[in-house]
Amino acid sequence: MRMSAVRDAIADAARQVVMPAGTPKLTCTGYVPDAIVAPHFFPAEYSIDFDKTMGRGLDEAEITCRVLVGRADDRAAQAILDGLLDGSGPSSLKAAIEAARGAPGEYALGGLAHDLRLTRMQGYRWYEHQGVQYVGAELIIRVIGQGDTGP
Repeated sequence: MRMSAVRDAIADAARQVVMPAGTPKLTCTGYVPDAIVAPHFFPAEYSIDFDKTMGRGLDEAEITCRVLVGRADDRAAQAILDGLLDGSGPSSLKAAIEAARGAPGEYALGGLAHDLRLTRMQGYRWYEHQGVQYVGAELIIRVIGQGDTGP
């Protein structure tokens, strides 16, 4: 798997969320940005378990993504964040990201991986990014794919 392409594809999938009326659009990057326009989603740290099958047949990556929401009004910001963290619905990051799994028998993320699944939300708290405070959370995504640079 080419992780830079996988991270970009996850950000593209996250862009598909539909924010509630009157809420700014979710901005997304496939990398850790210097500065953000909130609300913002990005893949941050990741780890890879290499050689899950022989001959570079399969690797498994665990990607920690962050979603950060502005804090002009702490209650409203947390309501926006809660909607993004819902397990389903139009503003659900889980639903948007897992829609990129493709149809049965197809590769995920437009052919970049065999499969992916958003497995966990953690770290619902205040985050500091470039000296600015945001309310946010981490989303853990597991991606499996070809051990070499193919799908």
